[in-house]
Amino acid sequence: MKLPFFSILLSCIAVLAFAQYLQHVQGLLPCPLCVAQRLAFGLLGLIALIGLIHAPKNIGRRIYGFVMVTLALLGTIVAARHAWLIRYPESFECGISPEEAFLNALPFAAWWPGMFEANGDCANVEWRFLALTIPDWSLLTFVSLGAISIYLLLARNNRTRPF
Repeated sequence: MKLPFFSILLSCIAVLAFAQYLQHVQGLLPCPLCVAQRLAFGLLGLIALIGLIHAPKNIGRRIYGFVMVTLALLGTIVAARHAWLIRYPESFECGISPEEAFLNALPFAAWWPGMFEANGDCANVEWRFLALTIPDWSLLTFVSLGAISIYLLLARNNRTRPF
């Protein structure tokens, strides 16, 4: 049962590394919703790392699965909201908002401002791949990681146990 934890961890590392590439090489500034998604990916990856090291059995695996499903769901909600705002920018004013002030006041922003400091505009679309925006890809990734987490939550241990 280590493979699901490892794949979630590897996916989160890849997503966060790509976010750093887009920010520092391509010059895209993260908005408050981007930072919230980064936090969700980071926490999801951290729980997967702990689960990978711990290698829990039945109830432990389900606890990790539940926490990861919850984080994936929260990330999905934020990414869906962000994707919606890109399509309907007139419905939301993004800039110096209470969300941005709150996120920039968190210890994460002070510890690692290059990853967690929000400075961008939520409705700005400067990057697309296969006609999908960054929040669209983030949404798909959260849904996929949530599906793997649901597997961890619901899977039965089919190994035969010695007496």
